[in-house]
Amino acid sequence: MQHKPVLTLSECETALAAAKHAAEGAGWCVTIAVVDDGGHLLGLRRLDGCAPIASYVATEKARTAALARRPSADFEEMINGGRPAFLSVPLMQATMTGGVPISLNGQVVGAVGVSGVKPDQDAEVAQAAVDALSG
Repeated sequence: MQHKPVLTLSECETALAAAKHAAEGAGWCVTIAVVDDGGHLLGLRRLDGCAPIASYVATEKARTAALARRPSADFEEMINGGRPAFLSVPLMQATMTGGVPISLNGQVVGAVGVSGVKPDQDAEVAQAAVDALSG
């Protein structure tokens, strides 16, 4: 039998708080989603003023990063780099920057997705959440 680490509710809340702090510090209205390694939603925060659709987009970015075991930005880069066939992948928001996997000892245990501002800003907020869990 194998054993694997999993995100706890406390860790999810830590990630959400760190991302919220980073976004508010920059004056950005975003939605933050945290998922487990199977892409299942563990926590969601939509900051005041953020468009409702960002809740869906942030969750899909996180789901993509968790299931693919890499940042969702990698897929956006593939498409922009000349591989438009990737647009046919069923995960509709999979191709957008802002989803970052959470790893522990080289194993992905979940991901954070952020939506609401520019792609690099979404990724910056998501990375702040991941960094809060690794520090």
